[in-house]
Amino acid sequence: MRLSIVVPALNAESFLPACLAALSVWDGAERILVDGGSADATRDIAAAAGWRVIEAPRGRGTQLRAGAAAARGDTLLFVHADTVLAPDWVAAVRGFSGEAGYFRLAFLGADRRAARVARLANWRARNLGLPYGDQGLLIARDLYDRLGGYRDMPLMEDVDLVRRIGRARLRELDAVAATSPARYERDGWVVRPLRNLSILALWFLGMPLAILAKLYR
Repeated sequence: MRLSIVVPALNAESFLPACLAALSVWDGAERILVDGGSADATRDIAAAAGWRVIEAPRGRGTQLRAGAAAARGDTLLFVHADTVLAPDWVAAVRGFSGEAGYFRLAFLGADRRAARVARLANWRARNLGLPYGDQGLLIARDLYDRLGGYRDMPLMEDVDLVRRIGRARLRELDAVAATSPARYERDGWVVRPLRNLSILALWFLGMPLAILAKLYR
């Protein structure tokens, strides 16, 4: 397996060192950070850790697409900059034989409300085939290319791609992706999940992404 790891980032200096350290344990992987115009030390942190830094217009879909275009591996791993993979992620990926996979979601910290939200997210991923980007995405390069990869979207780029991958091809990897709870702590452990579900439902109903992006933020 020739693994390429792609991390989109924007002003991520507070989370990035832990994220990159967890990912750097795969010896020989191609490591690409795609910066969307950070005003902090994001690019310097990545460069100092030995990551290749490229730039793309701000927007996770655009950044992910640019990172994939720059990658040369036959397997791609996409991880958000505020997510830390558990140490056993390497064994989980090396032992994976499917075409596309995602990690079990958890949140950094020990809040019981976080555990409930994570359980619901993992249920959604397993039963509906809709993991979000916080859970990472491992995908064979040839499948990614056949599907057209990430689209240049202001929102929902993760759900858009996993829907094209299809539930039958998605598998849960036996490792945890622990992501930052900052947005939930800011907006509320009830309000934020309800907002996310509402936006997902409105997107399925055809509401324009420009409007959904305003609601999300």
